[in-house]
Amino acid sequence: MTDTISPELFQHLVELAALELDASQAEYLRGQLNNQLKAIHELEAIPLEEDIPLTSHGVPYPPSITPPLRADVIFPPPGQENPLPAQILSQAPQVEDGYIIVPDIPHTTLK
Repeated sequence: MTDTISPELFQHLVELAALELDASQAEYLRGQLNNQLKAIHELEAIPLEEDIPLTSHGVPYPPSITPPLRADVIFPPPGQENPLPAQILSQAPQVEDGYIIVPDIPHTTLK
């Protein structure tokens, strides 16, 4: 991996993301991304012992003290059968079983 994001690579990324940036915005964002890369490289340079386990956060939670995941349960507001208030549902163009029906979004291919 390179140490910095070149203007050419950044322009390619901007085109892939379909962004519209003026020159000052592009240079600022490229500088910020390069600062992030520099910080990552500095972290990678820190020597670590081989026996240190990988972790997704700084607090170890062994299985013996990890609480079980709670179930996802939907509780409608008291006194309402539908998950959404009738006042909101009355404004939706299409409703089914108390939920707003959202039409499919047509996909287009970017050039």
